[in-house]
Amino acid sequence: MFSGILLTTDAAAANPYGGVIMVVYIILIVAFVYFFMIRPQKTEQKKKNAMLGSLEVGDSVLTTAGFYGVVIDIADDTVIVEFGNNKNCRIPMQKSAIVQIEKAGSAVEESSK
Repeated sequence: MFSGILLTTDAAAANPYGGVIMVVYIILIVAFVYFFMIRPQKTEQKKKNAMLGSLEVGDSVLTTAGFYGVVIDIADDTVIVEFGNNKNCRIPMQKSAIVQIEKAGSAVEESSK
């Protein structure tokens, strides 16, 4: 019975920095998760919010479904997009469904060069 107690005290005495090393490992794992998972996701979210904030009527957009359209009207979190040449094909959708925006003036500027 006493030999078990002696073995545990001997193991603790053999590595006095065991607790410090464990804390360092936990800090390294948390830092890894932050810099390689959380931080890039936050920067992507900031880019998307900035892109959606610059959305204007007349811009060409690409949706998550792969459809190209032109923005007709903008509300708080929804937009009305016109698809194709048919003026009757106007669909309201969430702003978050927009993946890419092409400004209305950029195509005119490129064609004039």
